[in-house]
Amino acid sequence: MLGLVRRLLGITTPAPEITAEHWQRVERTLPFLDFLPPADRDRLRAMALEFLRRKEFHGAQGLQVDDDMLLAIALQACLPVLNIGLQAYDGWVGVVVYPGDFVIPRREVDEAGVLHEYDDEVLGEAWEGGPVLISWFGQDGGPPGVNVVIHEFAHKLDMENGGVDGLPRLRPGMSRQAWAKAFEEAYADFCAEVDRGLDTEIDPYGAEHPGEFFAVVSEAFFETPGRLRARFPAVHAQLVQFYGLDPAAREAAPDSFRPRVEPPHA
Repeated sequence: MLGLVRRLLGITTPAPEITAEHWQRVERTLPFLDFLPPADRDRLRAMALEFLRRKEFHGAQGLQVDDDMLLAIALQACLPVLNIGLQAYDGWVGVVVYPGDFVIPRREVDEAGVLHEYDDEVLGEAWEGGPVLISWFGQDGGPPGVNVVIHEFAHKLDMENGGVDGLPRLRPGMSRQAWAKAFEEAYADFCAEVDRGLDTEIDPYGAEHPGEFFAVVSEAFFETPGRLRARFPAVHAQLVQFYGLDPAAREAAPDSFRPRVEPPHA
């Protein structure tokens, strides 16, 4: 095992090197990583290992978290912060992995002061100052068009400056006004499309709240970047600045990259 068992056993010696075959096996399940230049792929791997050293993973409901799961989660969690830095995930340590969707009991008081209690079935949840909860579907796959890991870790970035409102802590040189204009206009258009029952191509869950819209378009930015750029070019341009990456450019020029192939002995 990687970080999980080593933490539980209190082992502080360096973790064994991950073989090229192991990286490739995991990365084949994440084809959108091919949108990264080779040098960025190497940096992502290194950051993923550091992420595993810093965080504590727990399997819920009897789920056994294995090495492939740890690496896959870490790679996806680190992708949004590849050019931001792991300090964006400081202040909390726990990642809880569920075998599929799960239920969270809710208690809410409405405007009339009436308490409502209900069970909310979710795919994931990020808690401010607390853990990230994610579902894992394994070989069965999850809901189409949804990346739970990127979604929940985008929420963690959103929480950096307090709450989940769709306005994360922007990178130096970015304009708060330009961000607000791009996202507010896109969110209004997107909600109107969802209300009319149109095929949005992007997860309609983004219409629930501006914070959910930011998380959903972050998923699309990494997984289907060309689609996002075509539909919401101003939002895409803001995310290019925020994440410091442009996956759509490499997706649009497939001859400029090839899936990573490494010698089996590396």
